[in-house]
Amino acid sequence: MTLRLKINLIVGALTVLFAASVIALQLRSMRESVHEEVLAANRVAAQLLNRTAWRYAAQGTPAMLAFLQGVGRVRSNDIELFDAQGTSLYRSPPSPYKAGRDAPDWFEALISPPPSVQSIEFPDGKLVVRANASRAAVDAWDYVRWLAGGALVLLLVLNALVFWLVGRTARPFGKIVEALNQVQAGRFDVILPPLPGTEAAAIGSAFNRMVRDLNTHIETEKRAVRAELQLSDSRELTRWIEQHVEQERRLIARELHDELGQSVTAIRSMALSIAQRVGPLDGQAEQAARLIADESSRLYDAMHGIIPRLTPLVLDNFGLADALHDLAERTQRLQPEVGIQLQVDLGPAHLPAELALTLYRAAQEGITNALRHGEARHLRLEVRGTAGEVLLSLVDDGHGLPPDWAQRTGHYGLRWLGERAQALRGRLDVEPASPRGVQLRLLVPLEGE
Repeated sequence: MTLRLKINLIVGALTVLFAASVIALQLRSMRESVHEEVLAANRVAAQLLNRTAWRYAAQGTPAMLAFLQGVGRVRSNDIELFDAQGTSLYRSPPSPYKAGRDAPDWFEALISPPPSVQSIEFPDGKLVVRANASRAAVDAWDYVRWLAGGALVLLLVLNALVFWLVGRTARPFGKIVEALNQVQAGRFDVILPPLPGTEAAAIGSAFNRMVRDLNTHIETEKRAVRAELQLSDSRELTRWIEQHVEQERRLIARELHDELGQSVTAIRSMALSIAQRVGPLDGQAEQAARLIADESSRLYDAMHGIIPRLTPLVLDNFGLADALHDLAERTQRLQPEVGIQLQVDLGPAHLPAELALTLYRAAQEGITNALRHGEARHLRLEVRGTAGEVLLSLVDDGHGLPPDWAQRTGHYGLRWLGERAQALRGRLDVEPASPRGVQLRLLVPLEGE
């Protein structure tokens, strides 16, 4: 049901209620007026006839009959003459006023007063005067019909006027609905012109603001989607680069270990052999050969220090647990004053190569930061794995985090770990430890088989 039809029905109902109220009040007024008129006329006619009836009755019934025939009809009354035996001798003629027309019985019963009968007795007969409201009822019925007709005309005219005015007033709302349908269809450049009427103008202005804000949000979302796609592409590129960097590191480390390591070992062996052979003959040559052997040994040790930083070959060969034990042992050899407590319990967890490398790098980065920046002396490294996730936790007793550490530039290792954790759908947390120090936690879920 449209708003226009609803308003018309409401106005029509109110008009009908108003007309019904007016007609009801008029009926009440007419009923009281008819009652007063008919009863008064009946009493007056009875009093007049009562005074004259006895004078004519003394002259006999014919004289009374002649008198009544001369009087004719009395307004709103029916007069009837009976003889001593009860035979009707005379009845007043019907009223010529609106002859042949009568109000409906229900209307006449509604508006007429209760039956009023006045009886005048005399020696040889009886005169009966009855109230008759039929003509007054006809007048009232005609008035009610005219009033009802006027109310009907008023209802039709008023509803037609309201229908036209509401249609004219609601015409801007059709434009608003059309604009909303266009927005729903995907057109976000719809602008409503200035609309007549205070409410329609306010709605149109609000619609235009909504469309502008919607366009702004859509553009913002498009930029966000493009940025997210670019970020995703950047992450994929970064991951691809990291994989290739790790492969290159692994190749370089194996070349250092296999080729350069063997060459340095061979140089040291040959230098020691030369020193043994020329020792009795040439002291300077022996000293030079031993110097070459010592430098080869230092070069070999430096090379083996570089290899774990490039890539943990022990991780590829023996797994994460042995690689972490090797990291802890090398750290303690380099810094004997540092104590590292290591506990690794992977349980049923099966670690992919990328995840194992990320955990190893997290332990390596955490230990380096704790010793270099926090000057820690005790570290506790735990790695625990279940069928659904693996957790690495490193706690140190160093100086802790500075208040503005998150806003400082640098920390590239932690940023790299955070990006690797996100790529593995994990989470990296770095927070102060109690009572002092730093706690690094890396939690990574494990995908099902």
